[in-house]
Amino acid sequence: MKMIDLSRTLKNGGSETTPQEITYATHEVGAMQAAAMFGVRESDFPESKAWAVEAVTLSTHSGTHLDAPYHYGETCEGKPARTIDQVPLEWCFSDGVVLDFSYKKPGELITAEEVKQQLYQIGYSLKPLDIVLIRTDACHIFGEPGYQEKQPGMSAEATEWLIDQGIRVMGIDAWGWDIPFSIMVEKFNRGEIDGLWEAHFVGKNKEYVHLEQLVNLDRLPSYGFKVVCFPVKIEGASGGWSRVVAILDR
Repeated sequence: MKMIDLSRTLKNGGSETTPQEITYATHEVGAMQAAAMFGVRESDFPESKAWAVEAVTLSTHSGTHLDAPYHYGETCEGKPARTIDQVPLEWCFSDGVVLDFSYKKPGELITAEEVKQQLYQIGYSLKPLDIVLIRTDACHIFGEPGYQEKQPGMSAEATEWLIDQGIRVMGIDAWGWDIPFSIMVEKFNRGEIDGLWEAHFVGKNKEYVHLEQLVNLDRLPSYGFKVVCFPVKIEGASGGWSRVVAILDR
């Protein structure tokens, strides 16, 4: 099999809205820590070096991550919304489908009709629990100033249509699932859209989850591969980091 990493590397720097901070402790520092903890000398370790370790401070929505239903609201379908540790694992390993919307401009909504047209063009019929990945190519400018404003986004109707086909996990190679927030507010104030964060809030009425900040969707075929996207298990959290991988048969 061939594996393609669809996850973004967490690192210091860049222009993340929810930035992470990684503090690195070298093997020499590890020897100092171990000596203090266990009552030995630093020189007792080979070359006076022990473990390397890192301390990471970040949001559950930093980097490539999976949004849980609880992220969208306290309830879903009239019941307490599931947190990330309650998302069914069966949702997170299934056949993948890539829909190419890289031709769309920043701030443009992806409609349900456009999703249907893409499926028709690639000759694929969705089945329940397929994992649908939305390609925008915004991943190529991750970290550049203002990249959060340079993507199209999913509409509420397109998101709801996918859920109605039995899709529970969706994903996008952009900062967020909706159109950029600043553009969203402008369109809302002009009366061009009905509400703010419309695609996310579909999840208050119909249960689904979505991946954000994917990469390398342009390296995948339209279908014929598996997607693995198990989230880190964090009690009561609205999201969790995920090492998303596509698996292709050679």
